[in-house]
Amino acid sequence: MSRAGKHPVKLKEGVSAAIADGVLTVKGPKGEKKVPMDTKHSGLVEVLIEADQVVVTPKDAEDKTSRAMWGTMTRNIRAAVEGVTDGFHKEMYMNGVGYKASVNGKNLVLVAGYSHDVIMEIPAGLSVQVTSPTEFTISGIDKELVGQFADKVHKVRKADPYKGKGIFYKGERIRRKEGKKK
Repeated sequence: MSRAGKHPVKLKEGVSAAIADGVLTVKGPKGEKKVPMDTKHSGLVEVLIEADQVVVTPKDAEDKTSRAMWGTMTRNIRAAVEGVTDGFHKEMYMNGVGYKASVNGKNLVLVAGYSHDVIMEIPAGLSVQVTSPTEFTISGIDKELVGQFADKVHKVRKADPYKGKGIFYKGERIRRKEGKKK
């Protein structure tokens, strides 16, 4: 049984939800997020809005796929509610000689030790704030989009375990390795 699905998603103050055409729309102070319910396995769960909460129930409690989608749909709805109220963010930093980040219009410009600057277009719905030349924060209301863009930035220059250079998430630890010995 799903542990995530057992608890209904409480709608915080200032947040409203509505179901129309197989899409749950959650509106809040930071924006609007749509959660599609017409996916491949959507017929396995039922979503109801009751007072100040959204309740997800499996249509067949004995079916393994139905129970899995019960938890997945509940977590997707919970992420949408949290996104429109508080938002999501990933804090990152760069370590290396000459490494720096800047925002130029709708582009994130990274100087990461290559012969050229790496220019990445910031997706719609996201914002990037550069707090210092080597530190920046990616934020938005869509948890998946924030995570995907942060991963894309992280892959520009992966962490080097020998020199400690690269682009890191705040709090990320890399295991440093000892270099060659003579």
